[in-house]
Amino acid sequence: MRLAISGDDYANLNLFEQFAAAAYCRNNNNDKAGGTKITCAVGNCPLVQNDDVVSVYDSLVTDVTGYVAVDNSRSLTVLAFRGSRSVRNFVADANFPATQTDICPSCTAHAGFWNSWVEARPGVLAALKTAAASHPNNRVIVAGHSLGGAIADFAAADIRKSGVTADLYTYGAPRIAGAELSNFITNQNKGGNYRVTHKNDPVPRLPPLPLGFVHISPEYYISTPNNVVPTANDITKYTGSVNLLGNSGNNPLEIDLNAHGWYFGAVGACDPNNGIEFKE
Repeated sequence: MRLAISGDDYANLNLFEQFAAAAYCRNNNNDKAGGTKITCAVGNCPLVQNDDVVSVYDSLVTDVTGYVAVDNSRSLTVLAFRGSRSVRNFVADANFPATQTDICPSCTAHAGFWNSWVEARPGVLAALKTAAASHPNNRVIVAGHSLGGAIADFAAADIRKSGVTADLYTYGAPRIAGAELSNFITNQNKGGNYRVTHKNDPVPRLPPLPLGFVHISPEYYISTPNNVVPTANDITKYTGSVNLLGNSGNNPLEIDLNAHGWYFGAVGACDPNNGIEFKE
């Protein structure tokens, strides 16, 4: 089903893309003590920089890194993940192993994504608990771009299972799981799901549907070309875990990695390779 989006949804999609973009900036990572202002030297997170946003934890040491921050201007606690530099290899990889998770019974997921989250989970959840103690009324947001969006899916699911309401914003995220887990996350009803895709970005088309992987719902599909900032009229909401409209239905044989790097702006610009380098 095709649905228009509201002005509020548009503003939030734009804002939380910038939080995801900030996760690519090295100054926002690897400071275990936290307490640093979130900034983007390349200028692609002005909304974040204009707020009073301070990290409380930014020492995620898996292939997908990120931070936990408090936005004192908007009363938000934000967990943001950056994408992996191995995304090109992911696009070219024909092997997508699945593994059992502990999120729900009989729920399987992509093994690599799940293992990355399991490695990061203790520190992240502890940091969120600490932030909640200091800012109990803050709205919790989980955001991520690319393979970081996959980790954000699992993080949001676990946070919600703990009883905390958390909104989930992903940009260019791949399919993470089989129908059981994807539908579980879609239907948790402990926060909104906002899965954003762009034109012929190949990453949301993987792993392929015939291998049993599906998306969470809904999708917010951006139809503008690369390097053009979308308006609300350029974004369409589609529902369903197997949705052959939007990104999956737009010239499915055409691949554009540059579309993966551009959403409301150059989301991976803080990374020298725009977040899409081969893993060394």
